[in-house]
Amino acid sequence: MIIGFLGKTQDRFSEYQSPVTTRQKLALVGEINGMDGVEMVFPYENGDPSETMHWMNEYELKWAAINVNIKREAEWVRGSLSRPDKGIRDRAVDMIRKAKDFAKAVGAPLVTCCPLSDGYDILFQISYRDSWRFMIETIGEAAEYLPEIPLFIEPKYSETRVHCILDSTSKALLLLRETGNPNTGITLDFGHSLQSQENPAQMYATALEAGFDVYLHTNDNDSRADWDLPGASHHFLHYVELMFYAHEYGYHKYFTTDASPRIFDRVEFFNRHAEITAGIWELAGRLDRKKYFQLMAKEDYNELMRLVNREIYRL
Repeated sequence: MIIGFLGKTQDRFSEYQSPVTTRQKLALVGEINGMDGVEMVFPYENGDPSETMHWMNEYELKWAAINVNIKREAEWVRGSLSRPDKGIRDRAVDMIRKAKDFAKAVGAPLVTCCPLSDGYDILFQISYRDSWRFMIETIGEAAEYLPEIPLFIEPKYSETRVHCILDSTSKALLLLRETGNPNTGITLDFGHSLQSQENPAQMYATALEAGFDVYLHTNDNDSRADWDLPGASHHFLHYVELMFYAHEYGYHKYFTTDASPRIFDRVEFFNRHAEITAGIWELAGRLDRKKYFQLMAKEDYNELMRLVNREIYRL
């Protein structure tokens, strides 16, 4: 659970849910069936390491990740890791380093970062050459610090910029390859991948085959905007296929919920999301992957469709 979604959220038009403290958010996690892991936004949701661990132990929760926010501060609204001002870039890198320090202190396995403010809104706004070089430099510097705490980068097509620099999984993979640091990975958000007109399962396999680890965020949308809906509410078969490949590659991290209840009852909203995610994980685990891959190798598309209809759609 990304616990920020258990509190108050807002968009340009409305505010949703009531504000709650971090400790109250952690208490709510325990009310959701199948949830025992937490992704917390640094530095805005945590206390000091000892206080934070006291809360985590109180509710018997485990760490999925520390999510470092490098877009909230006023100087980062226009971007952080790719800005021409080196001082601004350095302070963003320092924030990621501090997040790694915190992750190590509390025993979190990784730090994830989604550089949403790095991008552009109109053409001729930024230097594509310089911004790309700066991104390679800053991500590389951040990744080098505390290599035992890997840095995972989360791409997204748009928001908060009309066009993010890391607008696809492929572009994020290219960036990581350019940094040359093995202690990096991809946070593959199901909805972000759909918004970028990708197939999440394909990009999951592509990232792993490229030699980079993957951490999964689960949700859904209509492929046009990042609505953060419950999993499989729009893209059922895509969700199954992602879980199919997660089984194939032995995925061992959390399936972290990156969904927003907005107008729905928050606990029941996340119960439904957890219910469908766990159910599809179990469904995908029952599929005979060897048989499916054999049919792929034989290019027996009709039999594959028959299996999907019978074993997944239950027709």
